[in-house]
Amino acid sequence: MFQPEIETMPREQLRELQSQRLTDLVARLYEHVPFYRERLSEAGVSPGDVRSIDDITKLPITRKDDVQNNYPFGLLAVPRSELARVHASSGTTGKPTVMGYTRADLDVFAEVNARSLAAAGARPGMVFHNAYGYGLFTGGLGLHGGGERLGLTVVPVSGGMTERQIGLILDLQPGIIACTPSYAQTLAEEFRRRGISPEEIPLQYGILGAEPWTEAIRADVEAGLGIKASNIYGLTEIIGPGVANEAHDEGQGSYLWEDHFYPEILDRDTGDPVPDGEEGVLVITTLTKQGVPLLRYWTGDITNITHEPGPSGRTHARIGLIRGRSDDMMVIRGVNVYPTQIEAALQLVSQASAHYQLIVRRQGTLDELELKLELTPEAFNRVGQGVLEGGIIEVDRKVDELRAHIQHKIRDIVGIGVKVTLMGPGEVPRSAGGKLRRIVDERKL
Repeated sequence: MFQPEIETMPREQLRELQSQRLTDLVARLYEHVPFYRERLSEAGVSPGDVRSIDDITKLPITRKDDVQNNYPFGLLAVPRSELARVHASSGTTGKPTVMGYTRADLDVFAEVNARSLAAAGARPGMVFHNAYGYGLFTGGLGLHGGGERLGLTVVPVSGGMTERQIGLILDLQPGIIACTPSYAQTLAEEFRRRGISPEEIPLQYGILGAEPWTEAIRADVEAGLGIKASNIYGLTEIIGPGVANEAHDEGQGSYLWEDHFYPEILDRDTGDPVPDGEEGVLVITTLTKQGVPLLRYWTGDITNITHEPGPSGRTHARIGLIRGRSDDMMVIRGVNVYPTQIEAALQLVSQASAHYQLIVRRQGTLDELELKLELTPEAFNRVGQGVLEGGIIEVDRKVDELRAHIQHKIRDIVGIGVKVTLMGPGEVPRSAGGKLRRIVDERKL
């Protein structure tokens, strides 16, 4: 652990700290941020009404469009002269989501990322290959600061340039890598193409995030790179990466650092709290952020939570893998479909690789979902061998059977029919270092 006295803090003491920080936060927002003064007044809440963390349900929800509508600095709680850095993420309206950081915010940013890296297996003195993008994106600089705080030797390689990344990994011998799960798959594939076995790759641990992923992708990455992979969670609006991270030796959810970020899981339709273990939308309040603090920010991420202490003795709440974003949900003929549901079905098909893309089209008045799926090299080679042996009709039959098998598995889990297009190795788009576009919506809505 990086900070055992905080990471194992008794729950009662942690809640006292959260209560103190929430009351201070509400008073500060009421005084310095007109947007929140208006929202709190509309909700009939004054700072004196918030006495403990239990009062958080009295407070209004903040949504992404609230942030974008106050672009660029309408939610600042400090003078602009106190900002030390600005980060931004792309927005659906064309305007980015801009977040300002004070020096105190950057100190917290480094602290929570150091905790996350330690949970992922990093130790002082280890070489850290940081393949997240640098710049306005929070990933690269966020984990960079955490790596330096933990005492790692940081290699700021950023994203892309796969050939160069392979060379640096082999030459500099890093023990841990950070990147998106899809880019970890790209690197593993390139190592295989070069005939380099997982045993020859120096990496031991991977800290992966910035996009939803599944146990199937984890297994693919761990086998391909010879690492133990853990999930890191964060978003620009809250601080960036480092909001939560799995412990590499537990695999029982990601510890969300509750001394800085207070989590709730709310029903996606009603906004009411749901019990531990039940799925809903993750909502986070930034308890210590100075530049742009947010009350009850609706992340849109679908997950669950438990407040039971973990095997390591850490007492902070744990969230499950993000099943998807509420805005990534596809409604196909009245059925809610998440990419992770498709991935869950593909785990049951031995011939399916971890590489796929979903295409949504509208045929007349009906929506159609197409799955473009790569076969594993072994499965594809068996098909090719059949063609060479002159068994084209037999191959067609086998392909049709496989396609029907995949469609059946998806229908069992998702509840709708899906068009399946089988593809050869390398035919589905790969990540070049950033987030991978899994869904292509061709509908004119």
